[in-house]
Amino acid sequence: MSDAAQPTAAEVRAAAEAVKTALDRHLSAVERRSGEEDPAVYDAFNELAAAAEAYDELLYDRYDEVTPFEIPGEDTLPPYTGPEEPSALSVLIRRDYAVAEPQRLMAQARRVEAADEEAPGTEASGTVHGALGLLFGEFEPDEIASRHKEFGLEEGDSTLWVTAADESAEPGEWLEAPFEQVDPQRVVCRFDVSAVFDEEFDDDIDGDDEDIDDGDAANGDAENGDADLAELDEDLDTDLDEDGEPARLEADR
Repeated sequence: MSDAAQPTAAEVRAAAEAVKTALDRHLSAVERRSGEEDPAVYDAFNELAAAAEAYDELLYDRYDEVTPFEIPGEDTLPPYTGPEEPSALSVLIRRDYAVAEPQRLMAQARRVEAADEEAPGTEASGTVHGALGLLFGEFEPDEIASRHKEFGLEEGDSTLWVTAADESAEPGEWLEAPFEQVDPQRVVCRFDVSAVFDEEFDDDIDGDDEDIDDGDAANGDAENGDADLAELDEDLDTDLDEDGEPARLEADR
């Protein structure tokens, strides 16, 4: 940021005073709260978070310093307002994958295709799009999650939301738009998995990798190329049962 665009010292000081005021308001709201889901506490919390974030940004822009505060993101759920004793639940799940090994993915799909005597004449396994359709049609999502590496997939972020409902939906009622009417205030609990939560490795690990001689590494890759392909075939063979059908593993539910 240029000097002309930097905040003034007075602006940083004013932001710090705003944090102090928000702290006092939050403490007062907590001391006077009427219950665990008091909206006054929720509002004071959001005001404090906004003030702290503004101060943190100005402090960094002006002095290249940061605060020890962890500012909640916009995905923070609002207070729960659903039924105290839900009679029905909806479980919303999203899992992201990267297609890390397209050849492995399509090879697995060919195995499924070959074992299906009623499969159409066209080979859907010849494209990544078709292979994905075959595999997700053959295996349940939990099984794919537990065996994703076998299918040439790499895990990304995932989230699971459990939402409460007053009564069960009618069959077929929400199938056309299954995620359209999610009420964040009826989320009973949520579980997120992301690489951003992982602990960082020590710098020594990267240092050890740099000790490998580049020439030896290149020669090793060339010599092991055929071995990698053989290993792929061996892995795929282990996925068939005694009758030549794709093996299915029980996934944790």
